[in-house]
Amino acid sequence: MNLKLFVLSAFFCFTAFSVAQTNKQDVLFTVDGDPVKASEFIRVYNKNLELVKDESQKDVDEYLKLFINYKLKIKEAKRLGLDENANYKREFLNYKKQLTKNYLTDNKVTDALVKEAYDRLAYDVKVSHILFRFDASNTDTTAVYNDLLELRKRAQKEGFETVFNDLNTNYKQQNSRALNYKGYETYAEHLGYFSAFKMVYDFENVAYNTNVGEVSMPFRSSFGYHILKVEDKRPSRGEVTVKHIMVSNKQMDSTLKPKVRINELYKKIEQGESFEMLAKQFSDDKSSSGKGGLLSPFKSGQLSSTAFEDGAFALKNAGDISEPFQSEYGWHIVKLVDKKPLDAFEVMKPELEQRVKRDSRSALINTALTEKLKSSYKITENAKALAYFETLIVDDFFKGAWNVPSGFDAKKNFLVIGNTEFSYGDFANHLKSVQRGYLGKNVSPKDVISKEYNAFLDANLIKYREDNLEFEDENFAFILNEYRDGLLLFDLMEKQVWNAAVKDSVGLEAYYNKNSSNYVWENRIDGVVATAAKKKDVSKVIDLFKAGKTVDEINTQLNTDKEQKVIFTRGIMDTQHQSLPKDFEYKEGLSKIYNYNGAYHVIKVDKVLPKSTKTFEEAKGMVISDYQNYIEQNWLQSLNETYKVEVDNAVLEKVKSQILNWF
Repeated sequence: MNLKLFVLSAFFCFTAFSVAQTNKQDVLFTVDGDPVKASEFIRVYNKNLELVKDESQKDVDEYLKLFINYKLKIKEAKRLGLDENANYKREFLNYKKQLTKNYLTDNKVTDALVKEAYDRLAYDVKVSHILFRFDASNTDTTAVYNDLLELRKRAQKEGFETVFNDLNTNYKQQNSRALNYKGYETYAEHLGYFSAFKMVYDFENVAYNTNVGEVSMPFRSSFGYHILKVEDKRPSRGEVTVKHIMVSNKQMDSTLKPKVRINELYKKIEQGESFEMLAKQFSDDKSSSGKGGLLSPFKSGQLSSTAFEDGAFALKNAGDISEPFQSEYGWHIVKLVDKKPLDAFEVMKPELEQRVKRDSRSALINTALTEKLKSSYKITENAKALAYFETLIVDDFFKGAWNVPSGFDAKKNFLVIGNTEFSYGDFANHLKSVQRGYLGKNVSPKDVISKEYNAFLDANLIKYREDNLEFEDENFAFILNEYRDGLLLFDLMEKQVWNAAVKDSVGLEAYYNKNSSNYVWENRIDGVVATAAKKKDVSKVIDLFKAGKTVDEINTQLNTDKEQKVIFTRGIMDTQHQSLPKDFEYKEGLSKIYNYNGAYHVIKVDKVLPKSTKTFEEAKGMVISDYQNYIEQNWLQSLNETYKVEVDNAVLEKVKSQILNWF
C-alpha cells in the first residue's frame, strides 16, 4: 500500500448503513452557501465511531467541529484549484478504477467460487506435471493434445515417474531449464504441495479434481498443455501461533555473531531458562520481544519467509521448541503455542472474496456479469452489420495488414447500449486492434466476426456499467466522493502543513527554541549488562570485573561449548531498554545484582549520560511533527474566519436524536 492510500484509509473506513430518521435532503450546515447534508454527516460519524480513541470525538458536537474543519479544508483545496491538477485527476481515476472493480461482479457466481476456494483450502495437493509450451498461432493444438495424450498412455502403462525421468534424462537442453521433446518447449517438474490460489485456476481445478495416484487427461492453461499426477492429498496445516527469539543478521555491535548468539540462547533454554524471559531480554524482533516473543497467528503462505513457516509448522505439540534455524532475516528459535485448523467459512469469506476477484477465476465472474448486464440494459443490435463485416475479413486480416475498404461509412450505427451509441468505425477499430492475434490462422470470417462481436459487446457492457455506476449505486457514489475529497485533503495538507513545516527551517528552529523543554533525553548509560539464570554466575562476573577482566575474557572463562552461563549486552541504553531493570540506579561502576524478567543481572556502567535537553538535530523529527500541528491549528483558525459556516440547529437536534436511538 502506498503512503497516500494508507493515509486515506486512515481518514475513511467505508461501510454502508441506512439512514432512517433524518430526511435525505436535510441540510445540516453550509460552508459559504455550499450545503452539507445530515445524511452524509451521520454516515461518516457512524463508520468512524469505532476508530476514534478520544472519547470527546464521540460527542456529536465535538465530532461536528471536526467534520466542519474537514469541509473547510476541502473548500480551500478547491479554491486553490487542486482539483484541477493533472496528478490529482490521474490518481483519482486510478482510485476509481480500483473501487469500481468491487462493484463489477456477479454475486451468485462469486459466492460459489468463494465456497469452492474455502473447501480447497482445507487440504493441500502434491502434484507433478509435464507441460508443453508452444506458439498457439502457428501450432496445431490437436496435435499437441494428441502428443501429450500419448505420454499419458505411457505414464499409465510404464508409470508416471518413469516417463518423468525419461524426459529429464534424455531430452535436456544445454543451459536451459526447458526440455526439448518433439520440438515442444517441455517441462517435467515436481511441484510439491499447494492449495487454492497457488496455481492458475485451470491447473488448480484439474489438480483438485484428480484422484491420488491418477494421471489427468491433457488440459490447457495459460502456460500451455499439461498432464499432471496427484501424488498425495493432506489436510491443511491450518493456523499456527508461535513465540520466537530472533537474532538479526544485521547487528550494530560488530563483535556479536548472530549464529553464536542464537546458540548461546539455545543452550540457556536447554539448561531450563525461560524462553519468554530470554525473548524479552535478547530477541531482536522488537515488535514481539516485549510479549515474550509472541507472534500473531498465521497460515501457510501468509509470511514472507518460507523457512520460518516451515520451522513453525514442523512443531507438533504446544510447548515444543525448535533447534536454531536461519531465515532470510536472521536466526530463530521457535516455541509452539497453538495449532488450529482453518477458520470458519464466515470468518474467511471477506478475504476469500477479494482473492477470488484478483485470481484468474475472475473470468467466470465477468462472464456471469455480462450475461446479467445484457438483461439489465436496453441493447439495440444491427444484424445486417455483422453480415457486412464478414465480407470485409479478407486475407490481409490474417497477415496483420487489414484496413477498412474505401467508401467505408465509419459513422453508421452499429450498436446501442442504453444511451450510448457505437459506430461502424468503433467496431472496425476493434478489429484492427485484434488482428495480430489471428496471424497465420485458418479461421472463417464468420467465426472471426462472431467471436470479436461478443468480445466487443461484453467489453462495452462492462464499460457502460463503469461509466454509470456513480448514478446507479448510491453507496458507490458516496464512497467515490470520499475518495475524491480525501485525495484533495491529502494534497492540501501536504502543501499547506506537512511540506511547509519541513521547509521552514527558520520557523522550526524558532519553535524548538521556544519549546526545547519538551525534548529531553531520559537517563542513559554507556555500559554492559551481564545476564544469567543463576545468581552465583552473576556474582562470579562481578568478581572478574573487579579483577580487571574484560567482557571477552569473562565470556571465555565462564561459557563453554556445553554450557552458556552468562550473556552480555553492550551499548548505550536508556530507561526503555529491554536489558535494564525498571528500578535500575544510574551511577558509574558495578551495579548491585538485579532480579528482573526471571533472570539475574549486573550492569557495568562506564559512563552515565544524565537527563538532558536534546539538541535541535536530535529532536528534529519530533519538532517537525509538533510544528506541523502548530501550523495546522493556526491555519484552521484562519479558514474559520475566511468561510462562513451556518449550522441548522433544528436538523442538528434530529441528528442527535437519531444517533442516541442507536445506543
